Amino acid sequence: MLLSDFDYDLPEERIAQVPIEPRNTSRLMVLDPVEKTIEHRHFYDLKEYLEPGDTLIFNDTRVMPARLIGHRDQTGGKVEVFLLRRLDANHWETLVKPGKKAKPGNVIRFGAELSCTVTEHTDFGGRIVEFHYDGIFEEILDRLGETPLPPYIHEKLEDKERYQTVYNREEGSAAAPTAGLHFTKEQMQELREMGVNLGFVTLHVGLGTFRPVSVDNIEEHEMHKEYYCIPDETAKLIMETKKAGHRVIAVGTTSIRTLESAATAKNEIAGKSGWTGIFIYPGYDFKIVDAIITNFHLPKSTLIMLISAFAGRNFILSAYKTAVEQKYRFFSFGDAMFIQRPQPLAERTEELKELEALDKQREAEAEKAAKSEE
Repeated sequence: MLLSDFDYDLPEERIAQVPIEPRNTSRLMVLDPVEKTIEHRHFYDLKEYLEPGDTLIFNDTRVMPARLIGHRDQTGGKVEVFLLRRLDANHWETLVKPGKKAKPGNVIRFGAELSCTVTEHTDFGGRIVEFHYDGIFEEILDRLGETPLPPYIHEKLEDKERYQTVYNREEGSAAAPTAGLHFTKEQMQELREMGVNLGFVTLHVGLGTFRPVSVDNIEEHEMHKEYYCIPDETAKLIMETKKAGHRVIAVGTTSIRTLESAATAKNEIAGKSGWTGIFIYPGYDFKIVDAIITNFHLPKSTLIMLISAFAGRNFILSAYKTAVEQKYRFFSFGDAMFIQRPQPLAERTEELKELEALDKQREAEAEKAAKSEE
């Protein structure tokens, strides 16, 4: 499968710049990959597609103020340090801009109370830095750090909490699990009262989720590891849901990756924590997830590959084309999709055969072109 197989045309004006209010008045595209149907609703209509006994799984991570702006000791030049993950008390994996000048030994100052020293390069083009400070690091970071917004959002966010889910509680993410931004506390309570179970996992979003794919053959892409945790009570809830014949519905791609990372067998999962570098693309056989709530994702991203693995690449690209035509709002502050159930394995296998045939056609055309040049 080639990277270009997951591309689509998106006019810039379809990228949502500000969140909609109230949260759950965003639009909801409801997809059935088996029947190949598309419905156009609103997020507050979600309850009509859920049944008592279904379980929604939310990622309860909280976005930390991960962007620090400082100056290099040596030259006074401006530097941005973006925190990705904590390695120990004072060492962090980061992205530094401009990176070429961030060499081991360089000192970056963010004010009188905080500085860091670049200690080494990482395999993914980042930097390991050691922080120096007086006081409590988290309190200093809260004062000096900025909540990071994706680079495609150019409008200033008036309320920083609007880039947090209403159920966040475990700080550590470099970006929000955006599918959850649509939920209000009132809507979650309404779902509880109708008998829908709400379960929580944690995955701290880091470089793995939003790092661009830079290889043509997507199977050569390597995901960066991210920390996740599934409490025993959540694993138990999922197992009970499965045994009762109900659905486990993942809210967002981070919840999907967490659940599938912790699966021990088909329809079985254990409470655990650790680091996951799982990369899900067409051909993957889902073990836990029965339905998905998700936003619209960037072209050629690992996230659109994941959704394509669940619902079929052709159908997803067709749905995205419809979304553009129907003026849906895209990306972090955009609208949502509810994908009710995955394609049967037989249909996914058929689509893989189509992709293989497309590959062979490309090879034949390339070989023909090479011979004509000779």
